[in-house]
Amino acid sequence: MPQMSPMWWTLLMIMFIIALFIMMTMIFFNLFIDTKITLMKIKSKTSIWKW
Repeated sequence: MPQMSPMWWTLLMIMFIIALFIMMTMIFFNLFIDTKITLMKIKSKTSIWKW
């Protein structure tokens, strides 16, 4: 049994790291998309002003 515990711990740690990485990537992508949308809106506004 003691031989199994370190394996489980490593698995849990790996899973935790993966989950954190996924969360970070999702947050980053969301922020990136939001910034893109805002930039597009600003661009459209500027184009309207130009017209």
